[in-house]
Amino acid sequence: MNGEAVSKQKKGKSYSVAYLDCFSGVSGDMLLGAFIDAGMEFEVLKEAVSLLPLEGFSIHLGHEKRCGIIGTRLRVDVKEGVQQARGLYEIKDLIGASGLAEEIKAHSISIFELLAQAEAKVHGLTPEQVHFHEVGAVDSIVDIVGVCVSVHHMNIQSIYASPLPLGKGFVKSAHGTLPIPAPATLELLKGVPIEGTGLPYELVTPTGAAIVKHFVKTFGPMPSMVVEESGWGAGQRDLPDRPNLLRVLLGGQGVEQAVSQEIVAMLETNIDDVTPEILGHLMDTLFEAGALDVAFLPIQMKKNRPASQVQVMAPPHLVDSLVEVIFVETHTLGIRVSHIGRRVLKRELITVESPWGEMVAKRITLPNGSNILKPEYRACKHLALKAQTPLREVMDWVSSLNYCCQPKRADRENG
Repeated sequence: MNGEAVSKQKKGKSYSVAYLDCFSGVSGDMLLGAFIDAGMEFEVLKEAVSLLPLEGFSIHLGHEKRCGIIGTRLRVDVKEGVQQARGLYEIKDLIGASGLAEEIKAHSISIFELLAQAEAKVHGLTPEQVHFHEVGAVDSIVDIVGVCVSVHHMNIQSIYASPLPLGKGFVKSAHGTLPIPAPATLELLKGVPIEGTGLPYELVTPTGAAIVKHFVKTFGPMPSMVVEESGWGAGQRDLPDRPNLLRVLLGGQGVEQAVSQEIVAMLETNIDDVTPEILGHLMDTLFEAGALDVAFLPIQMKKNRPASQVQVMAPPHLVDSLVEVIFVETHTLGIRVSHIGRRVLKRELITVESPWGEMVAKRITLPNGSNILKPEYRACKHLALKAQTPLREVMDWVSSLNYCCQPKRADRENG
């Protein structure tokens, strides 16, 4: 790897936030086109891709209109006979042998590992036995590595995305004709908010699904941000009801930087045939399994039966396991599942010196930038028992501290 290549892998302008507006779906080439349209230097990308030990291909940049909007289209032309199926080990060796920055290698390999795990689950294999056909081809490798190069070069800190729209119908693959979304794509989208469109096209490709699954931690509405750049990546075809484009917004955190947005799952069921002891046990079990919150609401059901509505808020990727807990513990016959957006304040657990010794409290950052401290129940209870002091006295002491209180140290993020 020469000195020029090294210098071009250095990070350029930094963006703390990127938002992927995937109203027409997502694919590797659409993502890469959007980043280039938003300012990723094409020469930097070409130089980085040339470091891969691949031959017989060239990449070209063009612009195409979709519903009157100009988008950037990146095309990878491969010589006939060069495309081949590759296993996970081959791709990892190929990327590892390149002169790319270690961060780019790590991201690229992680994305292919996600793809291998999804393909293995669908076909009843181990990830090491999977042979990639479409996604192991040169153009898919270039797309995945190119997106990782873009995220690295533009120094993007956090990536958000909209829910992903899905088409219907069938698509031809090396395995034959598959339903849309492709089985591996659907496996990758577990825990990701999706919505049907009725369009007879593959709107989300396996490559696109794997890239967003790796980089995007929060799916939902556009976050509070100051937009500095935007870009449009063009898809291959025209769609009848929307521009076939992917839009990326780049910028910094907005004025409400203490407030983040995320998608959570809500599980609900009505129960009229379990005892309070069972409900108490259910709550404990759900929290142990990763639920964010559990609530019981008194309701009136058919035949005038008093009952309880169980509400569980959870990370989307834990829906299946938490649904199983509810079914097993209550024998309810149905559970409603929905995905909603929520806004949360930044918080962290810190250690403070109290009259009874060191203790953990929760520091909350408000939208105006000020901080408040809230008691952490378990820490307060532990200290109260140890000091033989009323719990309320310990909790009141923490609450009396205002945002001017200087903590001893920050132990860990609890965001």
